[in-house]
Amino acid sequence: MDYPWYYLVACFLLGGLYAGILYFKNKRHNEFSKSLLNGLSLLRFLAVSGICLLLLPIFVRRFINETEAPIVIIARDNSASVVSGKDSTTIKPKLNALYKQLAKKLAEKYSIKNLNFGSTVNLADSCDFTAKETDFANLFAEIDNNYANQNIGAVIIASDGIYNKGANPVFQATKSSYPIYTIALGDTTIVKDAAIQKVNHNQVAYLGNKFPVEVLVSATKLKSKNLKVSLQQDGVTKAEQTILVNSDSYNQTVSFLLEANKPDVQRYTALVSLSDGESNRINNYQTFVVEVIDNREKILLVANAPHPDVTAIKESIEASKTYEVEMALATGLDKPVKPYSLVILHGYTTANQILLNACKIANVPCWVVNPQVYDGLQGIKVSNTYNKVNDAEPGLNKTFGLFTISKELQDALNEWPAVKVPFGNYQLANGNVVLLAQKVGVVETDNPILCFQESNTLKTAVFIGDGLWRWKLRDFSDHENFNRFNELIGKTIQYLSVKADKSFFRVTSKKIINENESVAFSAEVYNKSYEAITEPEVSLKLINEANQSFNYVFSKTPSGYRLNTGLLTPGNYRYEAKTNVNGSPFFKQGVITVKAIEAEQVNTVANHQILFQLSQQTGGRLIYPTQIEQLEKAILGNELIKPITYSSRQTTDIIQFKWLFALLLFLLATEWFLRKRNGTI
Repeated sequence: MDYPWYYLVACFLLGGLYAGILYFKNKRHNEFSKSLLNGLSLLRFLAVSGICLLLLPIFVRRFINETEAPIVIIARDNSASVVSGKDSTTIKPKLNALYKQLAKKLAEKYSIKNLNFGSTVNLADSCDFTAKETDFANLFAEIDNNYANQNIGAVIIASDGIYNKGANPVFQATKSSYPIYTIALGDTTIVKDAAIQKVNHNQVAYLGNKFPVEVLVSATKLKSKNLKVSLQQDGVTKAEQTILVNSDSYNQTVSFLLEANKPDVQRYTALVSLSDGESNRINNYQTFVVEVIDNREKILLVANAPHPDVTAIKESIEASKTYEVEMALATGLDKPVKPYSLVILHGYTTANQILLNACKIANVPCWVVNPQVYDGLQGIKVSNTYNKVNDAEPGLNKTFGLFTISKELQDALNEWPAVKVPFGNYQLANGNVVLLAQKVGVVETDNPILCFQESNTLKTAVFIGDGLWRWKLRDFSDHENFNRFNELIGKTIQYLSVKADKSFFRVTSKKIINENESVAFSAEVYNKSYEAITEPEVSLKLINEANQSFNYVFSKTPSGYRLNTGLLTPGNYRYEAKTNVNGSPFFKQGVITVKAIEAEQVNTVANHQILFQLSQQTGGRLIYPTQIEQLEKAILGNELIKPITYSSRQTTDIIQFKWLFALLLFLLATEWFLRKRNGTI
């Protein structure tokens, strides 16, 4: 009790006091018989005492027994390989009828859960056999997650034993605490077949590069046959090899190198030649897609005159496949700078001020190397009254934070020779960051050799010095490569050329999606202050290869927009997204590819050995569809599959018992009736 014992006594005393005053101190009740008076006072005593007791925190403790029937999970392989035979149209209804019969019989004694599994697991009443992959590991994980601490009596798995995703089911089932009964489906007959088991390839390749493709080929009962393996694009053979099958069970990996010569998503087909007598020809080819990215940024390298520094910079840029460099002489240059991600100007003079202004107007970063004059440079001024130069070695600024450089480059800078720099007074604008400072002899100065400036989102850099080419030669002399010199040039160019996305409307999505994945888009809309807003409506039109269009509207979220179009059939799709912000229209477009999954067509020979091992190691049994009655008897006769009774102690406040209210109402109603009958009301 959570209260003193005398609270109970007080409840009864209060009830007795109330009844005594009402019936024995009131002269109106003197004409009642003694028995009636005692009865009325007893009713009132009990009612008042009961009401007082309900106001106290009185709890009743009791034991409750609950019996949980065993759960029998029927997991049905919903993948396409189960019905890949010639009689697939008759197998589907037969299997669904078989599953219903089994569930109906076992439901008399057990709680039945019907699951379909393929690449995912879900509750379902019947199978449509459309799953593109089979993942046993995911099935066991779902059972463990959803039925943990429940009375699982047995798991029945109806499958052909073929799995093409996830871990080996035999290993996954070692932790199972329940018997696994298996129904062996499919055909185990080995026939003549040449197949492409898998294609290993890069998801992304860069334009102009070569990328590897590995084709895993298998062949059964085709010993001494020559098979031709090829890669095709749009019906054109890009590569081809011939292999000799030297056994009845043959596996071989054939390697190719393809060139990424077109940007965007490219579709290829790997083929293995057909042989006489093959019953499954779908697995003789397999399509795959590679996203070819043209991220090579264009760089304009302008020189006032030939110079070894220019050659060193050009060769360093060309060593990277990320950039495309274009050379030009400053004299007579009439190229617009807008198409370029960076302009490098060597030997700047006052005549080049027009070029610098053009970069500023077009917001194109500029890197000035070895300027001949110093007026008009962004972020730096040099007063070189006597036109003298110093020999200065590079000194690394340890606090530099715009980008990082490797330990190897840091060590190399200490060994690189001096460059010619102007002698004079240096003035740096606010925000100017020095990477390499001038070190004259043993004196370290704050004067820059290489410094960076960013003003109103425009990035610029200045290399004050003549002799950059000597650093490249020293790098090769010390290490027999140009890695450190290329890193310095590459990191500088990368920092200058990378641009933040400043568009007011952005739409993103994966470019390559498997056909069993939902296609999702996200969008962001910004006002002119680059604040994310979600007031405008964003719509999207999806156009397939047949030029059919499908219209969607994005859902708004606190931080942007989301759209899920669900599953799409394999193929290429164009999308056009649009919105309107305060009367200003914005438009984005792109391409996505939905990739077909052909794993279920590669291997259609049932693997009953896997099913046998699952049953054997867990205490279950393997049966065939014609033996379904034996499975029912085996489960019903398994004495280990039995109900579990749980006992729990429950504490309940007496105010929760509704019958007490009914009793009090009965007492008060009876008292009222007797008083009414005897004329005191």
